[in-house]
Amino acid sequence: MAATKQLMDYAVDEAVDLFVLLKSADVRVAKNGKQYIALIFEDRSGEISGKYWDASDEDVTNYVAGKIVHLQGKRENYQTHPQIKIFHLRLAKPGEPADPELFIEQAPMSRAAMEDYINQTIFEITQPTWNRLVRKLLSEYQDQFFTFPAAKSNHHAFKGGLAFHTISILKLAHAVTKQYPDLNAPLLFAGAILHDLGKTIELSGPQSTTYTLAGNLIGHIVLIDGELVRACTPLKLDPQAEDVLLLRHMILSHHGLLEYGSPVRPALREADVLHQLDELDASIMMLDTVVGHTEPGEFSERVFALDGRRFYRPTTDTPQAPADPQER
Repeated sequence: MAATKQLMDYAVDEAVDLFVLLKSADVRVAKNGKQYIALIFEDRSGEISGKYWDASDEDVTNYVAGKIVHLQGKRENYQTHPQIKIFHLRLAKPGEPADPELFIEQAPMSRAAMEDYINQTIFEITQPTWNRLVRKLLSEYQDQFFTFPAAKSNHHAFKGGLAFHTISILKLAHAVTKQYPDLNAPLLFAGAILHDLGKTIELSGPQSTTYTLAGNLIGHIVLIDGELVRACTPLKLDPQAEDVLLLRHMILSHHGLLEYGSPVRPALREADVLHQLDELDASIMMLDTVVGHTEPGEFSERVFALDGRRFYRPTTDTPQAPADPQER
């Protein structure tokens, strides 16, 4: 039996007919004064936007994030970005797909494998203060850490994306510390594990991800710094001690620039390395996604997070690296 076609399998101008999950549904008003719904459709192959024009109040009530719908339309491109021109939309009926989990993109690594890699790395954090803080915070946010995405959109925006992104950085960090042995490996590993843990508070979860009130008002960097300071009390640690301040700096500076959300710029070698590894992994994930959805010999859609650039997919096959045993 042929595999069921998924959202990203449709070519431009091809008719679309499938069940999808509504990742988001924002009600807006068009220039003619009529309301419409800006939708993002999702399945395990990716996500595409579409506009449901002249939406009635009943449509607004029915088509909300988290609902499964049957979509009929046509794949198009608008200003290089893929979208669906909607011909017909309806809610799934009884007996049709009903579990949103079937449509949520998953990390390409099992939770068990991710937990094992993180736990093994924690043993390499030999500095007692950093080890205790990492263990304390991970124990409090363990389920969220291994199930949440790393972002609402852009990079690692899938279930388990937060842990997978963290592990990708840790793999890079292991390679960098072998190349540059003077780097403080335990500090770099501890900072890598905790740097985005605040996203478990900033984001709502893996399904129909939105920003929480705390996420909008404070942001994940400051949120996890507050949690780290709070964790010092039961561990009887001084948040102003140098070892604690070093770890806090790793987190607070990892976006690199003030205009990108970091309260401070990196002032440690390890902090600057963490920032660069974070940027590298996020950029490669975005490029993998957009180029993977581009036909050979064509340019991709514009990537807003990468200065609006378009990327070319060569017609020659790209050699694939051997599979990592941790990802099996």
